[in-house]
Amino acid sequence: MTSEKMIRIVSRGKNGELRTRDYQHHDRVLKMHTQIGIDDCSTDLSLRGMPVFRGLIGPMPEGKGIVRYETPEVFENLTKQWGATTVKRRSRRRAPT
Repeated sequence: MTSEKMIRIVSRGKNGELRTRDYQHHDRVLKMHTQIGIDDCSTDLSLRGMPVFRGLIGPMPEGKGIVRYETPEVFENLTKQWGATTVKRRSRRRAPT
């Protein structure tokens, strides 16, 4: 893992709010989560070689120099919200000819 990437872990708090914790070094994350592999198939080439942790979904890109991991519950809820959002389309009326 390159040392310039910050790891962001997003989880759910006891009150249901999103909790975000940032770590400068992956050693602190390794004390809390077991590494089960490395990412070797991401379409974002900057994520290849990043660790994959048991119990977390990721790595995912989030801005420049930030790698995001989410708990399965957060991933599922945010994905459902993202999929449920609809873009309101404006109809275009043609000018009479």
